[in-house]
Formats: sequence, structure tokens, C-alpha cells
Amino acid sequence: MDECRPISHEARNADLAALSCEQLEGLVLDMSKNIVGMDGVWFQSIEDAAGMDAAMTHDCIAAARFERSEAHRLKRWLGLDAHPGLTGLEAALRYKYNSLCNSTEMRFDATGALVFRVTDCRVQSARKRKGFDLHPCKEAGLAEYQAFADAIDERISCACLSCHPDVSDPTCACAWRFTL
Repeated sequence: MDECRPISHEARNADLAALSCEQLEGLVLDMSKNIVGMDGVWFQSIEDAAGMDAAMTHDCIAAARFERSEAHRLKRWLGLDAHPGLTGLEAALRYKYNSLCNSTEMRFDATGALVFRVTDCRVQSARKRKGFDLHPCKEAGLAEYQAFADAIDERISCACLSCHPDVSDPTCACAWRFTL
């Protein structure tokens, strides 16, 4: 049997460097889909074992913890300063894992607030396709987006404009408003 040898960072970086832009883009998209898939599998395991209320409680906790970490990494990668405001948040939201695998749009409204909309959500689309009830994601979404915004700039507040089960905009899966 062949001996297992660890792959060094240099070798891994060389493997990534050998990929074309198209291959790298595909890898990033697949990795973002994997994170969404892992989150769904994890959530369903809690839901099956302890019910929806317990799953939602743990989903909110996990989302807030993970999003702080993701935002800090993106903030560093983008070279954002300590308080980049809503333009820094806009830049970071473009690369957030679920922004990469969902259809999203962003705009600044007349008041200067940043409005972020998920126009097609992989999770909700899959649940519809499989005949499941829509995921009641408003509470977890608020925990997720507020934690992400806080890690980018603690002066930013997040409000839900529309998200299941409180849908006020049927043209999107969810919508969030960020203010400074």
C-alpha cells in the first residue's frame, strides 16, 4: 500500500495556480454550494432529532458565529479599513458564500441605505421542488446578516424587509436593508 503523504501549502497553491479562471470560478461556485448544502444537512439533522424550534435556535447561533468569521476573512481579503461603512459592506456581500450561489441584487435607496435582495434562493427553490414547506428563515437570516454587517462595521444595522414567513415582497426570496 502506498504511504500517505501530506500535501504542502506550496503544492496546493501550485495546483490552484494551474487552474484556468473558468476552473477557479467553477470551484468557488461549487464550494459555496457545498457550504449551503452542509448547512441544510446539519439543520435537517437537528430538526429530525429535536424539532423545528430547536433547529432554528441552533441555526441562529451557528449563523451568527460563522458569519462573523466569514466577514472578517472577506474584510481582510478586500483590504477594507476598520469602518468601511455601507460601501465596504456592499463589497463584502458580493463575495459572501450564499451571494455566490444564489441570484442576488443590491442597490442604495433614496435614503442611502443598502438594500440586498436574494432573488432566487437555492434552499427555498429546492424545498419547493421537493414539495416541502418553505424554510422559515427570517430569524436566522436576521442573525446571519446582522452578524456579517457587525463584523464589517459595527455601526451598521440590518432590518428584514421580506423573508419567509413574513413575505412582503413576492418578487424575491428575501430582502434586507442595511443602514449606518
